[in-house]
Amino acid sequence: MMNHKSVLLGRRSFLRGTGLALALPWLETFAAGGPNSDETPKRFLSVYHPDGVGIPLKSDPAWKDWCWFPRGGEKDFELTKVLDVLEPMRSDITIYSGLSHPEARRVHGHSNADQYLTGAPTGGDGPYQNSISLDQVYAEHAGDFTRHSSLVMSTNGGVGGPRGAQTQSFNREGRPIPAMNKPKEIFDMLFVTSSKDAAASLARSKSALDLLMDNSRSLGLQLSSRDQETLKQYLDAVRDTELKLAKAQRWIDTPIPVVDTGNLHLDAEPKEARLYFQTMYELIYLAFLSDSTRAATFQLGRENGEGPHDLLSLAVGLGGAHGLTHEVKRPGGWKNLGTYNRYQAEEFGRFLKRLKDTSEPTGNGNMLDNTLAMHGSASSSFHLSRNYPIISAGGKNLGFTNGRYLKFGKGNEDNQAGAGIDTDAGWQGKVEVEELPLAKLFVTILQRLGVETDSFGGYTGSLSRV
Repeated sequence: MMNHKSVLLGRRSFLRGTGLALALPWLETFAAGGPNSDETPKRFLSVYHPDGVGIPLKSDPAWKDWCWFPRGGEKDFELTKVLDVLEPMRSDITIYSGLSHPEARRVHGHSNADQYLTGAPTGGDGPYQNSISLDQVYAEHAGDFTRHSSLVMSTNGGVGGPRGAQTQSFNREGRPIPAMNKPKEIFDMLFVTSSKDAAASLARSKSALDLLMDNSRSLGLQLSSRDQETLKQYLDAVRDTELKLAKAQRWIDTPIPVVDTGNLHLDAEPKEARLYFQTMYELIYLAFLSDSTRAATFQLGRENGEGPHDLLSLAVGLGGAHGLTHEVKRPGGWKNLGTYNRYQAEEFGRFLKRLKDTSEPTGNGNMLDNTLAMHGSASSSFHLSRNYPIISAGGKNLGFTNGRYLKFGKGNEDNQAGAGIDTDAGWQGKVEVEELPLAKLFVTILQRLGVETDSFGGYTGSLSRV
């Protein structure tokens, strides 16, 4: 019988069988002698959604329920219907206002996604040059400890084009890193073929795990009781994700019909759109749990673009996602956009709870305590590249204090600068407010992830109060 103790050392551990190998979660039984075996992984995730959020004027009846930003102060804030799905995670999240990238404030929201994690002066037209993204700075720092330096995902996949990015990740030279959007391909990254018969064996099996279970039972006999529970939880999660892949793949492969966005008729059912979204989050969870990577990005669509992401809103019974931002002044428009933003927050919250409910194998709290997860957009109201709507979550063991609504800058404490706009005249107008560089938050994040730096994107210093 294979001597697993001689094979499974440190974090790069695999369960092997019939030519396949499944990355394992961190196990204390085999930690001795492994690289940094006494440390709990520090993880970073950025989720980006295009098209901004709904911010009605205070005079609009919709403001009370359907403004994305909360009401109130730092700790006594009240979530509106847009974010109230995060109330159970209130003590684990922080909401920000008054942050943006100075170089992008005069760029139309259709062209600003490229710089969300870079802060680069990519501009609205003319010559184009990007710079390294936040996740890739961290990937350079932590990538040596994991099988994959980063996990780059999006609903649309690939790279897109200049000012039309379909990826949030850019390397040291500012070149886009292609995003993966097919759940099966991402899932297969957890499996390594080590023989010519592996593919055929997998094809004949109903489940990749069927080929590995005998070895997992043998391995279980050598594990501590806590590791046995960790392994069972991990295999159950992999099995559950595997079962979802076929339906999720149907959704991503459904052709996009050329029809009016208000009258979409598709073969993919709304439940499949929701299933796709949840499966992508589950894959991030598995990648973190197995310590296959510690840096991940997930872009929920291309700015000003149709494609798979435009159908996510079907999950809540609405038409094309991008069109919702253009229809806020129609009857029920603010509610419709808010409902879609609420759905995005709901799925993010589900992922956060998944992390929180999973104890770290090292015994150092739960996975959320050691993960900083961001959810945001480079637009606020109708393609206005100001006052980015950002939520961060977790990171308790990294030094982040949550349960707060942090307002930065001056002159827009009630988030009414640029509120209520639904035409290009709005984003082109002069906004008489002061905002702080988002890069300062990025410096804070990098420092707490263990990266020695005092600057990012040309800006020096961290963000106070975070």
